[in-house]
Amino acid sequence: MKNILITGCSSGFGLMAAKYLAKKGHHVYASMRNTQNKNKSKVEEILNFAKSNNLKIEVIDIDVTSDKSVDEAVSQIEKVDVLINNAGRGYGGPIESFSSEQFIDQLDLNIVGTFRVAKAVLPIMRAQKSGLIIQISSIAGRCCSPGFGIYHASKWGLEGFSESLRYELAPLGIDVVMVQPGPFATDFFSTVIPSEDQEISQAYQHVGEFSETFGSQVMSAFEDKNAPTDPMLVVQAFEKLIDTEDGKRPIRTMVGMDFGLQAINEVTEPIRQSLLKTFEIVDWDGPKAN
Repeated sequence: MKNILITGCSSGFGLMAAKYLAKKGHHVYASMRNTQNKNKSKVEEILNFAKSNNLKIEVIDIDVTSDKSVDEAVSQIEKVDVLINNAGRGYGGPIESFSSEQFIDQLDLNIVGTFRVAKAVLPIMRAQKSGLIIQISSIAGRCCSPGFGIYHASKWGLEGFSESLRYELAPLGIDVVMVQPGPFATDFFSTVIPSEDQEISQAYQHVGEFSETFGSQVMSAFEDKNAPTDPMLVVQAFEKLIDTEDGKRPIRTMVGMDFGLQAINEVTEPIRQSLLKTFEIVDWDGPKAN
């Protein structure tokens, strides 16, 4: 049994992972923001689920964009074996049509938010000399498309931040890995935040047409029973990483429809390994098994 902190548990992967991992016998801290108002019904749903199934799930309020919120919440937890940094949203529209504030908000949520939570739990993990941080990236961190430029920037940035963090923490007994989901049948697309300047957006009609076409293709895939779009595939990837011993976890795990992008992981991995040899830090590529 492990103590698992999950962010973004009001819906999607976070909600499903909280329930599933608790049923597997883990003590889950399911976090989300606005637990007293907007997400109050989600809190009740999770707690009722835990009670009816006699599971260990605690709901805590965390706004990953607030240092104070994160620090106060984590200070209430004595032990964290696993952190699943899942909270995040996407911004969609032509890059020019976004304000600087929106761009900053996207980066703050998807990159700095994971930094805040990791920074808060790391003193606990360093004292334990063990721990696992699972960063939820995306295939959007391995490709680019029109209409999602600032979202891509956040996920590409998360990839670099997480890989560096992995090397820094491995000698301390802490592992950092990334999960890269493709499109899944969650509420991601329905909650995409549009750009502020719709007048500028209209100048990019071709981008809008691309987004509509691609969106239709994705929605069609969700209706295909043979397509790998069940969100449980991502949750099961979390479970596999948690159950894998130190020294054996891959740095990146791509899940679902990858549009051929898994090939990038396969091609670049030997290059990454070669670079570690050049840096003379091969032993820092994840902690060693005890």
